[in-house]
Amino acid sequence: MPIANKPVIARVIDYLKTHGVSRIIVNAHHHHQQVVDFLDRGNPFGLDIEVRVEPEILGTGGGIKNTEDFWDVDAFVVINSDILTDIDLTEAYEYHKKSETLVTLVLHDCEPYNQIQVDGNRHVVGIDSTAGPHRLAFTGIHIMNRELLSHLPGEGYSDIIDSYRKLIRSGKPISAYVSEGHYWRDIGNIESYKNANKELARNKFAVGTGCHIDPSAKLKEWVVVGEGCHLEAEVEIRRSILWDNVKVGRGVKVTDSIVTSLDLVETDLVGGIL
Repeated sequence: MPIANKPVIARVIDYLKTHGVSRIIVNAHHHHQQVVDFLDRGNPFGLDIEVRVEPEILGTGGGIKNTEDFWDVDAFVVINSDILTDIDLTEAYEYHKKSETLVTLVLHDCEPYNQIQVDGNRHVVGIDSTAGPHRLAFTGIHIMNRELLSHLPGEGYSDIIDSYRKLIRSGKPISAYVSEGHYWRDIGNIESYKNANKELARNKFAVGTGCHIDPSAKLKEWVVVGEGCHLEAEVEIRRSILWDNVKVGRGVKVTDSIVTSLDLVETDLVGGIL
Protein backbone atom coordinates (compact mmCIF):
# COMPACT_ATOMS: atom_id res chain seq x y z
CA MET A 1 0.00 0.00 0.00
CA PRO A 2 1.83 3.14 -1.16
CA ILE A 3 2.09 6.26 0.94
CA ALA A 4 3.42 9.18 -1.14
CA ASN A 5 4.74 6.61 -3.64
CA LYS A 6 6.52 4.41 -1.09
CA PRO A 7 4.93 1.21 0.27
CA VAL A 8 3.98 1.56 3.90
CA ILE A 9 5.85 -1.62 4.84
CA ALA A 10 9.03 -0.10 3.37
CA ARG A 11 8.49 3.01 5.47
CA VAL A 12 8.07 0.86 8.60
CA ILE A 13 11.22 -1.13 7.80
CA ASP A 14 13.24 2.06 7.22
CA TYR A 15 11.99 3.35 10.56
CA LEU A 16 13.13 0.17 12.30
CA LYS A 17 16.52 0.35 10.56
CA THR A 18 17.13 3.85 11.91
CA HIS A 19 16.84 2.37 15.40
CA GLY A 20 19.33 -0.44 14.84
CA VAL A 21 17.00 -3.30 13.94
CA SER A 22 18.82 -5.86 11.77
CA ARG A 23 16.50 -8.90 11.71
CA ILE A 24 12.77 -8.78 11.02
CA ILE A 25 9.99 -11.33 10.77
CA VAL A 26 6.73 -10.35 9.07
CA ASN A 27 3.39 -12.06 9.56
CA ALA A 28 1.42 -12.25 6.32
CA HIS A 29 -1.93 -13.64 5.19
CA HIS A 30 -3.92 -11.58 2.65
CA HIS A 31 -2.06 -11.39 -0.69
CA HIS A 32 0.93 -12.88 1.13
CA GLN A 33 2.84 -13.65 -2.07
CA GLN A 34 3.00 -9.93 -2.86
CA VAL A 35 4.64 -9.40 0.54
CA VAL A 36 7.08 -12.27 0.02
CA ASP A 37 8.08 -11.04 -3.43
CA PHE A 38 8.45 -7.41 -2.40
CA LEU A 39 10.57 -8.08 0.68
CA ASP A 40 12.76 -10.68 -1.09
CA ARG A 41 14.24 -11.90 2.20
CA GLY A 42 15.32 -8.35 2.98
CA ASN A 43 17.68 -7.95 0.02
CA PRO A 44 16.27 -4.55 -1.04
CA PHE A 45 16.74 -3.28 2.51
CA GLY A 46 20.09 -4.79 3.48
CA LEU A 47 18.45 -6.74 6.31
CA ASP A 48 17.56 -10.33 7.18
CA ILE A 49 13.77 -10.49 6.69
CA GLU A 50 11.63 -13.61 6.97
CA VAL A 51 7.95 -13.76 6.07
CA ARG A 52 5.85 -16.14 8.18
CA VAL A 53 2.66 -16.93 6.22
CA GLU A 54 -0.53 -17.64 8.18
CA PRO A 55 -2.87 -19.87 6.10
CA GLU A 56 -5.52 -19.09 8.72
CA ILE A 57 -5.49 -15.80 10.62
CA LEU A 58 -3.89 -16.33 14.03
CA GLY A 59 -4.78 -12.99 15.58
CA THR A 60 -2.59 -10.50 17.40
CA GLY A 61 -1.56 -13.07 19.99
CA GLY A 62 -1.35 -16.18 17.84
CA GLY A 63 0.66 -14.35 15.19
CA ILE A 64 3.28 -13.34 17.74
CA LYS A 65 3.34 -16.82 19.28
CA ASN A 66 3.90 -18.24 15.79
CA THR A 67 7.27 -16.42 15.65
CA GLU A 68 8.57 -17.89 18.93
CA ASP A 69 11.36 -19.86 17.26
CA PHE A 70 12.69 -16.76 15.46
CA TRP A 71 13.96 -14.80 18.44
CA ASP A 72 17.55 -15.07 19.67
CA VAL A 73 17.46 -11.96 21.88
CA ASP A 74 15.62 -11.42 25.12
CA ALA A 75 13.81 -8.20 24.20
CA PHE A 76 12.28 -7.59 20.79
CA VAL A 77 9.92 -5.10 19.16
CA VAL A 78 6.49 -5.83 17.73
CA ILE A 79 5.00 -3.12 15.52
CA ASN A 80 1.77 -2.89 13.56
CA SER A 81 2.62 -2.47 9.89
CA ASP A 82 -0.22 -0.02 9.20
CA ILE A 83 1.19 2.83 11.28
CA LEU A 84 3.64 5.59 10.41
CA THR A 85 5.58 7.28 13.17
CA ASP A 86 8.85 8.84 14.29
CA ILE A 87 8.52 7.83 17.95
CA ASP A 88 11.95 7.42 19.56
CA LEU A 89 12.03 3.63 19.50
CA THR A 90 15.58 3.48 20.85
CA GLU A 91 14.56 5.40 23.96
CA ALA A 92 11.46 3.23 24.39
CA TYR A 93 13.58 0.06 24.08
CA GLU A 94 16.03 1.28 26.72
CA TYR A 95 13.10 2.20 28.97
CA HIS A 96 11.75 -1.34 28.65
CA LYS A 97 15.08 -2.97 29.50
CA LYS A 98 15.19 -0.97 32.74
CA SER A 99 11.56 -1.67 33.59
CA GLU A 100 11.99 -5.30 34.73
CA THR A 101 8.62 -6.18 33.20
CA LEU A 102 7.70 -8.74 30.54
CA VAL A 103 6.31 -6.16 28.13
CA THR A 104 6.16 -2.42 27.58
CA LEU A 105 3.40 -0.78 25.58
CA VAL A 106 4.29 2.45 23.80
CA LEU A 107 1.42 4.84 24.49
CA HIS A 108 0.43 8.40 23.71
CA ASP A 109 -2.43 10.83 24.23
CA CYS A 110 -4.57 10.43 21.11
CA GLU A 111 -8.30 10.95 21.50
CA PRO A 112 -10.67 9.28 20.83
CA TYR A 113 -8.50 6.15 21.21
CA ASN A 114 -7.50 6.62 24.85
CA GLN A 115 -8.53 3.26 26.34
CA ILE A 116 -5.50 2.19 28.39
CA GLN A 117 -5.38 3.14 32.04
CA VAL A 118 -1.95 3.85 33.51
CA ASP A 119 -1.11 4.37 37.19
CA GLY A 120 1.45 6.68 38.80
CA ASN A 121 4.18 4.04 38.42
CA ARG A 122 3.71 3.97 34.64
CA HIS A 123 2.14 0.52 34.84
CA VAL A 124 -0.85 -0.49 32.73
CA VAL A 125 -3.71 -1.29 35.09
CA GLY A 126 -6.64 -1.52 32.69
CA ILE A 127 -7.44 -2.04 29.02
CA ASP A 128 -11.02 -1.57 27.90
CA SER A 129 -13.18 0.14 25.30
CA THR A 130 -14.20 3.00 27.57
CA ALA A 131 -12.40 6.29 27.14
CA GLY A 132 -11.94 8.35 30.27
CA PRO A 133 -9.57 10.41 32.42
CA HIS A 134 -6.01 9.17 33.00
CA ARG A 135 -6.16 6.96 29.95
CA LEU A 136 -3.86 6.81 26.93
CA ALA A 137 -3.90 5.27 23.46
CA PHE A 138 -1.83 2.37 22.17
CA THR A 139 0.53 3.33 19.33
CA GLY A 140 0.77 -0.16 17.87
CA ILE A 141 4.28 -0.73 19.28
CA HIS A 142 5.06 -3.33 21.96
CA ILE A 143 8.48 -4.24 23.36
CA MET A 144 8.52 -7.79 24.73
CA ASN A 145 10.74 -10.20 26.58
CA ARG A 146 10.84 -13.74 25.21
CA GLU A 147 9.37 -14.97 28.49
CA LEU A 148 6.12 -13.23 27.58
CA LEU A 149 5.60 -15.77 24.79
CA SER A 150 5.12 -18.50 27.40
CA HIS A 151 2.03 -16.62 28.60
CA LEU A 152 0.36 -16.78 25.17
CA PRO A 153 -1.91 -19.68 24.14
CA GLY A 154 0.02 -22.53 22.56
CA GLU A 155 -1.58 -22.64 19.12
CA GLY A 156 -4.38 -21.23 17.00
CA TYR A 157 -6.08 -17.88 17.15
CA SER A 158 -5.62 -15.59 20.15
CA ASP A 159 -5.84 -11.91 21.03
CA ILE A 160 -2.80 -10.34 22.68
CA ILE A 161 -5.02 -7.96 24.66
CA ASP A 162 -6.69 -10.94 26.38
CA SER A 163 -3.24 -12.15 27.43
CA TYR A 164 -2.32 -8.70 28.71
CA ARG A 165 -5.49 -8.56 30.79
CA LYS A 166 -4.62 -11.93 32.33
CA LEU A 167 -1.14 -10.67 33.20
CA ILE A 168 -2.61 -7.62 34.90
CA ARG A 169 -5.06 -9.76 36.90
CA SER A 170 -2.25 -12.09 37.99
CA GLY A 171 -0.16 -9.17 39.28
CA LYS A 172 2.48 -9.21 36.55
CA PRO A 173 2.99 -5.56 35.64
CA ILE A 174 2.96 -4.19 32.11
CA SER A 175 5.03 -1.07 31.64
CA ALA A 176 3.90 2.03 29.77
CA TYR A 177 6.32 4.14 27.81
CA VAL A 178 4.56 7.43 27.12
CA SER A 179 5.70 9.30 24.02
CA GLU A 180 5.04 12.97 23.33
CA GLY A 181 5.75 15.41 20.52
CA HIS A 182 6.00 12.80 17.77
CA TYR A 183 4.35 12.11 14.42
CA TRP A 184 1.91 9.19 14.33
CA ARG A 185 -0.63 8.10 11.76
CA ASP A 186 -2.69 4.91 11.55
CA ILE A 187 -3.78 4.15 7.96
CA GLY A 188 -6.50 1.69 8.95
CA ASN A 189 -9.27 3.56 7.11
CA ILE A 190 -9.63 5.52 3.89
CA GLU A 191 -9.60 8.97 5.48
CA SER A 192 -6.46 8.22 7.48
CA TYR A 193 -4.83 6.80 4.35
CA LYS A 194 -5.55 10.03 2.49
CA ASN A 195 -4.23 12.11 5.39
CA ALA A 196 -0.99 10.10 5.51
CA ASN A 197 -0.39 10.77 1.83
CA LYS A 198 -1.10 14.47 2.32
CA GLU A 199 1.27 14.66 5.29
CA LEU A 200 4.14 12.78 3.66
CA ALA A 201 3.94 14.27 0.18
CA ARG A 202 6.95 16.59 0.09
CA ASN A 203 5.81 20.20 -0.43
CA LYS A 204 2.27 18.79 -0.78
CA PHE A 205 3.07 17.20 -4.16
CA ALA A 206 4.68 13.79 -4.80
CA VAL A 207 5.23 12.82 -8.43
CA GLY A 208 6.78 9.48 -9.34
CA THR A 209 9.33 8.82 -12.04
CA GLY A 210 8.45 8.20 -15.68
CA CYS A 211 5.30 10.33 -15.68
CA HIS A 212 3.96 12.32 -18.60
CA ILE A 213 2.07 15.38 -17.40
CA ASP A 214 0.76 17.71 -20.07
CA PRO A 215 1.82 21.35 -19.46
CA SER A 216 -1.85 22.35 -19.25
CA ALA A 217 -2.63 19.82 -16.50
CA LYS A 218 -3.05 21.24 -12.99
CA LEU A 219 -2.19 19.75 -9.59
CA LYS A 220 -3.98 21.60 -6.78
CA GLU A 221 -3.77 21.73 -2.94
CA TRP A 222 -2.04 18.36 -2.48
CA VAL A 223 -1.61 15.47 -4.89
CA VAL A 224 0.26 12.17 -5.12
CA VAL A 225 1.01 10.87 -8.62
CA GLY A 226 2.57 7.41 -8.90
CA GLU A 227 5.23 6.20 -11.31
CA GLY A 228 4.45 6.00 -15.01
CA CYS A 229 1.23 8.04 -14.82
CA HIS A 230 -0.10 9.87 -17.86
CA LEU A 231 -2.10 13.08 -17.39
CA GLU A 232 -3.52 14.43 -20.61
CA ALA A 233 -4.29 18.05 -21.53
CA GLU A 234 -6.42 20.18 -19.19
CA VAL A 235 -6.56 17.50 -16.49
CA GLU A 236 -7.08 18.77 -12.93
CA ILE A 237 -6.11 16.67 -9.91
CA ARG A 238 -7.01 17.95 -6.43
CA ARG A 239 -6.57 16.30 -3.01
CA SER A 240 -6.16 12.89 -4.63
CA ILE A 241 -3.84 9.90 -4.92
CA LEU A 242 -2.97 8.17 -8.18
CA TRP A 243 -1.15 4.85 -7.92
CA ASP A 244 1.34 3.72 -10.56
CA ASN A 245 0.53 3.72 -14.30
CA VAL A 246 -2.77 5.58 -14.04
CA LYS A 247 -3.95 7.43 -17.14
CA VAL A 248 -6.29 10.40 -16.80
CA GLY A 249 -8.05 11.42 -20.00
CA ARG A 250 -8.23 14.89 -21.51
CA GLY A 251 -10.11 17.46 -19.43
CA VAL A 252 -10.97 15.05 -16.60
CA LYS A 253 -11.11 16.34 -13.01
CA VAL A 254 -10.20 14.05 -10.10
CA THR A 255 -11.04 15.37 -6.63
CA ASP A 256 -10.81 13.75 -3.16
CA SER A 257 -10.25 10.34 -4.75
CA ILE A 258 -7.90 7.35 -4.93
CA VAL A 259 -7.15 5.76 -8.30
CA THR A 260 -5.29 2.46 -8.19
CA SER A 261 -2.74 1.11 -10.65
CA LEU A 262 -3.46 0.61 -14.35
CA ASP A 263 -6.84 2.39 -14.26
CA LEU A 264 -7.98 4.72 -17.02
CA VAL A 265 -10.05 7.66 -15.80
CA GLU A 266 -12.26 8.97 -18.59
CA THR A 267 -14.90 10.92 -16.63
CA ASP A 268 -14.76 13.29 -13.66
CA LEU A 269 -14.28 11.59 -10.31
CA VAL A 270 -15.23 13.14 -6.95
CA GLY A 271 -14.78 11.30 -3.66
CA GLY A 272 -14.32 7.96 -5.36
CA ILE A 273 -12.04 4.93 -5.31
CA LEU A 274 -11.22 3.14 -8.55
